[in-house]
Amino acid sequence: MVARRRSDERIEPSFNARGGREDDEFALDDDDRIDGRHGSKRQSRSPAPRRAPAKRRAEPREREGGGLFSFLRRLVYWCIVVGIWAGIGVAGLVLYYGSRMPSASTWAIPERPPNVKITAVDGSVIANRGTTGGEALSLETMSPYIPEAVIAIEDRRFYSHFGVDPFGLARAFINNLTGQPIQGGSTLTQQLAKNLFLSPDRTLERKVQEVLLSFWLEQKYTKDQILAMYLNRVYFGSNAYGVEAASRRYFNKSARDVNLGEAALLAGLVKAPSRLSPARDPEAANARAQVVLQAMRDQGYISADEIKTAMSQTPASARSYWSGAGQYVADMVMDELQGLVGDVKEDVIVDTTIDKTLEKKAEQSLVDVLDKEGGKFDASQAALVSIDGTGAIRALVGGRDYATSQFNRAVKAKRQPGSSFKPFVYAAALEKGLTPDSVFNDAPIRIGNWTPENYEKKYNGEVTLRTALAKSLNTVAAQLVMYDGPDQVIKLAHRLGVESDLQPNASIALGTSEVSLMELTASYAAFMNGGYKATPHVIRRVTTTDGKVLYENTYDSPPRVLSEQIVAEMNMMMMGVINGGTGSSAKLPGWQAAGKTGTTQNSRDALFVGFTSNLTTGVWFGNDDGKPMKKVTGGGLPAKAWKEFMVAAHKGLSPAPLFGMGQTFADPGIDPNNGQPMAQAQPMPEQPSTVGSIISGVFGGNDGLNRYPPVPDQPRAPMPVNGGPVPPADVAGGGYDDMVPPGDVGGPQASSGARPRHTTLLDLIMGQ
Repeated sequence: MVARRRSDERIEPSFNARGGREDDEFALDDDDRIDGRHGSKRQSRSPAPRRAPAKRRAEPREREGGGLFSFLRRLVYWCIVVGIWAGIGVAGLVLYYGSRMPSASTWAIPERPPNVKITAVDGSVIANRGTTGGEALSLETMSPYIPEAVIAIEDRRFYSHFGVDPFGLARAFINNLTGQPIQGGSTLTQQLAKNLFLSPDRTLERKVQEVLLSFWLEQKYTKDQILAMYLNRVYFGSNAYGVEAASRRYFNKSARDVNLGEAALLAGLVKAPSRLSPARDPEAANARAQVVLQAMRDQGYISADEIKTAMSQTPASARSYWSGAGQYVADMVMDELQGLVGDVKEDVIVDTTIDKTLEKKAEQSLVDVLDKEGGKFDASQAALVSIDGTGAIRALVGGRDYATSQFNRAVKAKRQPGSSFKPFVYAAALEKGLTPDSVFNDAPIRIGNWTPENYEKKYNGEVTLRTALAKSLNTVAAQLVMYDGPDQVIKLAHRLGVESDLQPNASIALGTSEVSLMELTASYAAFMNGGYKATPHVIRRVTTTDGKVLYENTYDSPPRVLSEQIVAEMNMMMMGVINGGTGSSAKLPGWQAAGKTGTTQNSRDALFVGFTSNLTTGVWFGNDDGKPMKKVTGGGLPAKAWKEFMVAAHKGLSPAPLFGMGQTFADPGIDPNNGQPMAQAQPMPEQPSTVGSIISGVFGGNDGLNRYPPVPDQPRAPMPVNGGPVPPADVAGGGYDDMVPPGDVGGPQASSGARPRHTTLLDLIMGQ
């Protein structure tokens, strides 16, 4: 009973340890729980050892370490997840933007815009025209410095990447983030893809398409092919596409011949072609070239000595625009080319008739006279065209400076020729039966309401036609028009090559109808070549780069437009213009020369057109706005420029007489000393002493130039009565009633005592 009672006594819980250790913490384990199922076991089992307190105190540190690891693990996990989703997104964008592109099977390199290479007679380049401005060159033909410089500065791993350069992209990204100079990560292949197929817009779509196209280019073409396409299409500023165009634009030489420093300058332009163009900022262009040279040195393309040599070269300078008289020729070629070969769809070579040496001399002669005397006489512009006997244009200058004005005054400007039109009037009169010794009265006249006057306001009385032409007497020219009829003069001018519309009135004698300098000069060439039409032309042949002929001119069989007799007589009279008339400033040492001056009202235009046996050249001086010059005549500035050019053009050539000038023709009205021939004629071979042979000798039949088939001479009309003109048969009823001169026009002066005189065979034989 006692024992049971003890066992039933309640035991109060205590926080003291079982072993009496009060410093132990309170804890219950499974054995301490009040559980009917395990009560007996708990009483019989020995106490289990307790956990060390230190282990429980370390538990929070274990939980802290697990949290950092978990954070890192979760960070990696989510990075992978985001990367996967980003890859899926990028793939989706690629698929989407790729689907917006044409099928890859239809992709093809677009044709490079055709280039027109314009060359002189010696094969040298005058200009390149077309969208690119230069022909395409292979890597083998261009200077090796060019591809090396471009690769070094633009894409140093070009030959190792697959179209996209991850390292380049990473480098550009890091540099841009760290504040380094902004760099692009595009490879040359990507730049080519953009230039060939895409717009310059900076959009995500364009960038994705650029990458896809780069992969395609790398798969389809070799590295060298890609590089060649890039160098022939990239923009270098100043309207120059491709290395050839840029080289000619900035250095006036082919890309085949550029040196190291020039190649570095070209490569430097790719980054910012407009801002770094030498035409705009030479200092910036050369500073960039130094960077390129250093990049080439770093890549091992050049040595330290080479970089020193290149850096010591004279800095490149470029003119702001294309310049030089040859550019007028290039414009003329482009205006005519389509009419000859149609649309140009591939690179072509246009061989011209231009002699570059003569072209430069022509330009220099105009500039020299304008610089020296242009300001004094208020003359600001000039033009020149020089043509040979076949009509081939050997030199053409359309203005003082092409860079300032591209308007071609030699071809497109139409102005009054003044007295330089008179040779057509005189030639028409000779065809009607007059001779150089026919006498007319230089006196005041009236034709309808028109009263022509001589330039000097003086009159000479009775004069021969040769004297009247040498002194450029307006009154005699007006009478000749009435003698011939304006229609006859117009027909002859058109026959010789004047294409402009001419007004059929009496004032045409003084050159009041407008013509271009080129057609006027070409018409004079008929006097030089013995009476054949000289159709002006500048294009000889057009071929493709592989030699296929697309066009070749056919001006080798010109029609005869004047008889040899008329040509000889006209040449004799026009020699008097230079030897002792209004064109004396144009005398050429050692050469026979003939020509005619021309001056319009108030000296608005001044011309001189003349020729030797070698060239026919026309020169014009004036102002674009028609402002009058200060008493400038055709025998002044134009004759001086003509002489300067012709002296240079004939240097080193053997003098030859003009057509029909196998003998000297003396002019009784001119100082004999001034009438000496400019060149000694070759001895004439002995001919049978017949009337026919004598006349043939007088008119140049045996001068060695009568290689053209003869044509019948025009029948001679009745000679003037008392030295005055015989009105044409159609004057009375042919529409010229208002131009019939008074009855005394052309008659001898009362005080002259002149007697009627008829030309005899002796006069013809003696050249009088």
